[in-house]
Amino acid sequence: MTLITLENRGGKTFEVNSKRPILETLRDQGVDLPFGCKYGGCITCAAKLISGKVDQKRQVALNNRQINDGYIILCVARPLTDITIKIGVESHDSLYRNPFLDPLEPHELKADIARSKEDE
Repeated sequence: MTLITLENRGGKTFEVNSKRPILETLRDQGVDLPFGCKYGGCITCAAKLISGKVDQKRQVALNNRQINDGYIILCVARPLTDITIKIGVESHDSLYRNPFLDPLEPHELKADIARSKEDE
């Protein structure tokens, strides 16, 4: 079993099964979390990882900048260690940015998006 601490919910801690997605295990224990697709394709259930490690290979919604800023997708992420996260919209301080005012640099994009036609 693994421990998940919700930093912005009074430090409440939950014991979870590390083989199941974080979203499922927290919702099973009464934590009300938003979700959309449940397959890692949207950012409705995004949270900010404060400490610890997760496996979220199945997510496709986050770009490199968001991953480097510590965001995880709860519907597919599984804890590899005890983790501390921030949940809810108040954790989304740097999740979004206006792509017209502040466009992503090529290194911030996923590799398959950043390739140009000449690279193919």
